[in-house]
Amino acid sequence: MSFKEYSNHLIYEKSPYLLQHAHNPVDWYPWGDEVFTKAKTEDKPIFLSIGYSTCHWCHVMAHESFADAEVAASLNRNFISIKVDREERPDVDAVYMSVCQALTGSGGWPLTILMTPEQRPFWAGTYLPKYSRYGMTGLLNLLDTVAYQWKINRERLTVTGDKIVAMLQKTEENSHLSAEIDRNTLRKTCLWFEQTYDERWGGFGDPPKFPTPHNLLFLWEYAGLEKDKKAQTMVEYSLTQMARGGIFDHIGGGFSRYSTDEKWLVPHFEKMLYDNALLSSVYLEAYHRTGRPLYRRVTERTIGYVLRELNGENGGFYCGQDADSDGVEGKYYVFTPEEIQLVLGPEDGDTFCGWYGITTTGNFEGKSIPNLIENSEYEETPPHIKELCKKLYQYRLKRTSLHKDDKVLTAWNALMIAALADAWRLLQLPAYRTAAETAWNFIQEHLTDGNRRLLHRWRDGEAAYAGQLDDYAFTAFALLKLYDATFNADYLERATEISDQMIEYFFDESKGGFFLYANDSQQLITRPKETYDGAIPSGNSVAALVLARLSRLTGEKKWTEYKEKQLAYLAGQIRQYPAGHSAALFAFMQELYSSQELVCVTTDGQNSAELKKFLQENELPLLSTLIKTRENQLVLAKSAPFTREYPFPKDGTAYYLCKGGTCAAPVHNLHDLKHLLV
Repeated sequence: MSFKEYSNHLIYEKSPYLLQHAHNPVDWYPWGDEVFTKAKTEDKPIFLSIGYSTCHWCHVMAHESFADAEVAASLNRNFISIKVDREERPDVDAVYMSVCQALTGSGGWPLTILMTPEQRPFWAGTYLPKYSRYGMTGLLNLLDTVAYQWKINRERLTVTGDKIVAMLQKTEENSHLSAEIDRNTLRKTCLWFEQTYDERWGGFGDPPKFPTPHNLLFLWEYAGLEKDKKAQTMVEYSLTQMARGGIFDHIGGGFSRYSTDEKWLVPHFEKMLYDNALLSSVYLEAYHRTGRPLYRRVTERTIGYVLRELNGENGGFYCGQDADSDGVEGKYYVFTPEEIQLVLGPEDGDTFCGWYGITTTGNFEGKSIPNLIENSEYEETPPHIKELCKKLYQYRLKRTSLHKDDKVLTAWNALMIAALADAWRLLQLPAYRTAAETAWNFIQEHLTDGNRRLLHRWRDGEAAYAGQLDDYAFTAFALLKLYDATFNADYLERATEISDQMIEYFFDESKGGFFLYANDSQQLITRPKETYDGAIPSGNSVAALVLARLSRLTGEKKWTEYKEKQLAYLAGQIRQYPAGHSAALFAFMQELYSSQELVCVTTDGQNSAELKKFLQENELPLLSTLIKTRENQLVLAKSAPFTREYPFPKDGTAYYLCKGGTCAAPVHNLHDLKHLLV
């Protein structure tokens, strides 16, 4: 019987990653009570492997080891094997990644854990070759050693596991520190980024270089508030260099995960929804302040990529696309001059190759990644070049298609909804509003249970797994962005409802901060609170932003109290490494600078339209705005009860503006309001 004919226990799962392993000879199980009972009954240690479907090294280890009969025989004989999709179970991933980082000083995927049937880990690592080489432990050697130790020295392994769990729990208990965050903290963080800034190529640190959009957003906001030219220059130059490099797909739009070199030329070609959502937001903000055509073009092409390639039929957004096609990383994206000329013809082919740096020697394994690094005319793309890109895109579609992880994750969809809402607000392209509201409707219809609680994942008609902190915090954040873009009070009402649930199920009332998973979810060996802003902002950082916004928008004491508790908790986390908490610092920024609150009470649709246009055209990051109309007054009052006290004028509009806790007398035209806002 061939391995393809064989199916293990993953065959009934929905995760694309688990299904990739459903025909391995390894007798894989999904995470669940059944498998832990089996491990206890059979008295075997557990081999836990965590990854995701677009992970290159996960594919390598799968091919080398998990499709191998010898490895499978060892695992099936001596272990109970569990596969976890880290995107489906971020709670499991976070807990055991912390084990790996504590034991080895680093982490990554595929994540490999050996543990007792009681889920006590005693060994952790990442990618392992089948055989030992170059100082790396081979998987077969490791399995043989552990199987032997389990038989003759099990108590030692069990004690090790207990000590590791105790260490993790103690670390969490000791993480509640106090500190003061002030403007000097923001300045020191900005200086830290200056010290790691790459003056030649943009970005920060050494390769591999990640865009890390929330760091750029922090610096951008800081530059605007403090008129810091250096901070703005760092962001602008980094955005420009990334847009010129191969990390940006000049044919189809969108960004890859990271660059393997210092000049953003050779990416790791995997594309993820969250990167493209967050980078869309950064480029959009840069365009709004500078008006540079390059930033608008990159914004629109990045969003265009997501809408074209990652948008499902029902409106939800998929997780991402793989780096490999035909088993070769990057093959889908590279070209030779001969191939370009064959598609476009000799004259247009030469023009295209000259514009995008496609040469006979190539820049990646003998072929070329299209880029603008040597092109000084990068600011605007000529119409003819745009047409050639469209032709080449159609040609590229005929290549072996990239694997697409078609899970719909609530948190990542919320990031994209937020980006689309901002893009609609600032660019006024109707397709963006449609996409944002359609995706939100998908979450409402398919990722919300009968108790109006959020679920984490949808795929192939099935919603599963209780929503985690990121799902709640990011969704509330997206709804506030939708409110800012549309002034539909229903979005504000739902944002407050979800934030109420976030506090009820995730907040630590005794020590502050939000736990990763809910108090009524399956309990793991630890219940962590994640604050570090990694590939995406942490749920705790975004929760702080949400609470700060609700406090200002609604005037409700509850939101102010929880905002203050959350910021106090985050201050203790931030003090050791502020640059690793840039999204959290973004929340503090909203408090450290004088905010403004505007209530527009109107019976005149024309006046509210003029206000929206004014808000669209001007950068007012510390202004929170409510618009009260006869149509929305009842819904608005549910979230912001104080608006009941604001009477409708006999005709026209009244603008009520407060600054730093002091309110001005109402004005009745936009001209006077503009003077108050200066």
